[in-house]
Amino acid sequence: MKTVLITGTSSGYGRETARHFHAQGWNVVATMRTPRPDVLPVSDRLRVLELDVTQPESIAAAFEAAGPVDALVNNAGVPAMGVFEGTSMARVREVFETNTFGVMATTQAVLQQFRERGSGVVVNVTSSVVLGHMPLTAVYKASKAAVEGFTSSLALELAPFGVRAKTVEPGACLTTNFAVAALGGGSLADMVPAPYAAFAKDAMDGVSRQVEFTKESDVAETVWRAVHDTTGRLRFPAGPDAVRLAEAR
Repeated sequence: MKTVLITGTSSGYGRETARHFHAQGWNVVATMRTPRPDVLPVSDRLRVLELDVTQPESIAAAFEAAGPVDALVNNAGVPAMGVFEGTSMARVREVFETNTFGVMATTQAVLQQFRERGSGVVVNVTSSVVLGHMPLTAVYKASKAAVEGFTSSLALELAPFGVRAKTVEPGACLTTNFAVAALGGGSLADMVPAPYAAFAKDAMDGVSRQVEFTKESDVAETVWRAVHDTTGRLRFPAGPDAVRLAEAR
């Protein structure tokens, strides 16, 4: 029976992905910065572990507790919206610390066992922001685009050892707390310098007119496909809006 370790499983895509893999018969190691076992099924095939992807000692402890795994799904991330001029560099570094460096750190933690075993797959969850031109996401898009580049090169390095690397690119989801978290509980107006107000309003109005959205189940099913893909495919858009953006490129 195979085992997957998934980061950021307390809500949203990560939680649904953990449920999906469990339902398909896998052993699941569901990691969270603040463990909440009550949000996932009670099962001898599912363990909840504490993991903060920005803390090296937390990463080491989680992987030691997890034992051998067959797949790593890097889903943990922090959202960010706003105008770049009004974004502090401290916030930029905070976003990259989780979305980019955290992905690299957890990936590095699993590579030796994958390489020595001659099998394994890393799936990095990015975003459909990398597929199109989306305003108010400069920092977030940069952090996710970096992971796309990282994964594409990583896949080449790992291929000779029978190890695979993929990205999953979710579209916009109305049932996650992305917008609230991205604004830190405030409003978009708090994140936008006054000269950008009209631009920001037009951008948000455009989002509200969007007719296609992604569901958490779209992402879980796409991660499942990516984990099992052996065709050499690198990128997997998830959700109808993400697929449409990918096809338009």
